[in-house]
Amino acid sequence: MNETATKKKEPGMATLVIVLFAICAVTALLLGLTNYVTKPFIDENARLKQEKAMSDVLPADSYTEVTDQYTGGDPTVLNVYDAGEAGYVVQVKPATSFSGNLTVMVGVGADGACTGISITSSGETSGLGSNASKPAFADQFVGKTGEVKVTKDGGEINAITGSTITSRGVSEAVTSAIAAAASMG
Repeated sequence: MNETATKKKEPGMATLVIVLFAICAVTALLLGLTNYVTKPFIDENARLKQEKAMSDVLPADSYTEVTDQYTGGDPTVLNVYDAGEAGYVVQVKPATSFSGNLTVMVGVGADGACTGISITSSGETSGLGSNASKPAFADQFVGKTGEVKVTKDGGEINAITGSTITSRGVSEAVTSAIAAAASMG
């Protein structure tokens, strides 16, 4: 038999490029379509989570975003919401956190004291930093004013065991929120 007749023809470079392009185009189309379909649901869930966090840290009839009126200059302050006579709710992303992905909603009453905290976003270590949202830790911040620190830094907040960095980050967020609320009044 002839050797050329038994050899299979291998695809050329152009064929490989076209097939790879087609696979990438279909994948991109499917990802775009998935994003288009799910984005409204994701946005609505994020809005509901934020509203729940605000009502958990400072119950009020309504919240009005007043971030544009905040002139304190603290770059960790993401948003400020006026809760009327109740005080302010401040969303803070502290510079100090283990993952760099910690966002805390802090209620500050009309008297300038912290009314509560809610962790709205966290990439902290599961089982350690993620404990920041548990009442045993979060309840320590209620009633605090001025600069809030963990006991290792001379403050009154007992850090989460094995998660001092996250504890410092939450303390920093509360301190920033109290200062932001004070600058609004």
